[in-house]
Amino acid sequence: MKKKKRPSLFYVLPQILLDIFCVYFSYFITMVIRLSDKDVAPWTRLAYMQAFHTIIPWSLMVCVVIFALFRFYRTMWQFASIDELVWLALGVTTACIVITMMGYSLLGKNRFPNSVYLGAWLLTLVLIGGTRLMFRMIHKAKRKGLTGISNEDKIRVMVIGAGEMGSMVIKEMKNAPESRSIPVCAIDDDRSKRGIRIHGVKVVGGRESIPRMVVRYGVDQILFAIPSMKNSEKQDVLSICAKTGCQLKTLPALYEMMEQGEQSSYSIRDIDILDLLGRDEVQLNVEEISGYLEGKTVLVTGGGGSIGSELCRQITHFHPKRLIIFDIYENNAYDVQNELLMRHKDLNLEVLIGSVRDKARVEHVFEVCRPDVVFHAAAHKHVPLMELSPGEAVKNNVFGTLNVAQAADKFGTRRMVLISTDKAVNPTNVMGATKRICELIIQYFSRHSSHTEYVAVRFGNVLGSNGSVIPLFKKQIASGGPITITHPEIIRYFMTIPEAARLVIQAGGMAKGGEIFVLDMGEPVKILDLARNMIRLSGLEPEVDIKIEYIGLRPGEKLYEELLLDCEGKCEKTKHDLIYIGSPISFNEETFLRELEELRACAGVDNIHMMEVIHRLVPTYTGHAEKNDALAQNEA
Repeated sequence: MKKKKRPSLFYVLPQILLDIFCVYFSYFITMVIRLSDKDVAPWTRLAYMQAFHTIIPWSLMVCVVIFALFRFYRTMWQFASIDELVWLALGVTTACIVITMMGYSLLGKNRFPNSVYLGAWLLTLVLIGGTRLMFRMIHKAKRKGLTGISNEDKIRVMVIGAGEMGSMVIKEMKNAPESRSIPVCAIDDDRSKRGIRIHGVKVVGGRESIPRMVVRYGVDQILFAIPSMKNSEKQDVLSICAKTGCQLKTLPALYEMMEQGEQSSYSIRDIDILDLLGRDEVQLNVEEISGYLEGKTVLVTGGGGSIGSELCRQITHFHPKRLIIFDIYENNAYDVQNELLMRHKDLNLEVLIGSVRDKARVEHVFEVCRPDVVFHAAAHKHVPLMELSPGEAVKNNVFGTLNVAQAADKFGTRRMVLISTDKAVNPTNVMGATKRICELIIQYFSRHSSHTEYVAVRFGNVLGSNGSVIPLFKKQIASGGPITITHPEIIRYFMTIPEAARLVIQAGGMAKGGEIFVLDMGEPVKILDLARNMIRLSGLEPEVDIKIEYIGLRPGEKLYEELLLDCEGKCEKTKHDLIYIGSPISFNEETFLRELEELRACAGVDNIHMMEVIHRLVPTYTGHAEKNDALAQNEA
């Protein structure tokens, strides 16, 4: 670490000379004013002036020493803040007190009147403080001149939030001449702040006045500066902002800065569609989680995927003994490995390549690594693609899960958490049906394993994951449109990747065996509204700059998703506000095992037979096999 550079002699010497002049002038002019009184006899004036010239050299030396002790000459005054001003006031006051004590002890009956000491103290404080302010103003003017950025070229910014963070960013923008941003107005819902000025910027109204004030002040950019606001309220404010056509920026919340390693509160970023979800940050019960992850060997299948990789990131915060990433795609796994090792130098991390479909490979990994906890995230999840290749969905999802579950039981794993989906509820597609069978596998093993706790966690779409609509919409907007939507009324439950991972880990900590945990996904989101908001966030207007086209529902897709089967009844509440438990259903285990073996035999070989077995295993499945079978036969 480099030592902090101290001011040079060429910087300090002029300050010392200037301070000597200020102190001398303060006492001299105060003395002259006091002695100008007609009641003061001429010989008294002469005696006082002689006393002044006797003591002033010593007083000046004392002042310089005291000022040095109070860091006057070790401070870069062009960057001074309130702390430095406090030290300046204390230093000047201390020096004047010492001079007063010297006058009383050395001058005897010729000591100055008390009004001289008081007046000199006030004048010295003003003069020395003024010189320091002058340094700051000269430096600011010099920097402003060097940037060459005129007010006409600057971006006019509206700041949402007149609190502490809003004040900081306004001050930062105004005090950083190299910045291209200039704050022109502030918005706050607190009526007591209306009309006040923050560093010269006026608070002009609440959220309802945003569109009007954007026009009045010619705003180019809106900066959201209330990171602590609940997301439900934040969504409302940002939705208003998005309609103005201005560029939107925000300050990250504290947990984002901690996770991303941000060092500054001013790490301003673009508003993302994730900010418009209207959900509050998920709070974890750290003690509950630490109990089953800390010091344990944790295996994440599909650890290179969207959910799997985020699970790995979150798990590292709980200090596992060893973290194992198991994935078939080596490129994704390699990227996650580099990222985790860069952030956590002491992490005991292993990356193993293999497929959950390969039973021998899965058992070898379990035998060698002996994981205590398994998060099973490996799966084929893309609905339309699995409709065209249903046998692959069955082999990977169903029998991949069966392989992992059997290995967990065989090699003494303490807990296995399956990542399921809301598409497993009354499925209309093969992917959802296979995930429902996976849930049944988990329930079966939970009843027959004496040492492993098996649970499933069911949630909806994950924003930003591979295959989600967000990356697709971004590409379509970047190419000029159109945005394609399957149906104007289609709705989905959404959750961010970090939020989903946190809740999965939390649910794993609450497991007792056999539960299907259902995550509270909040209010469903209309895909059409999502598309329109994304267009507006890009500074464009829906149907004007970017067209929206409806292409019809894809194979296996339905207008809305559900989180519970009818037979599962109402969710049972847990101690976590966003996690519920669906009641497990009873099923004939002998029949289930027999049909699983029948499914294994026909998967990818006879699609018609395979679909018949799936319908028997999942009676609520409403998909059809004819189209898939025809496609499979054509391929053959």
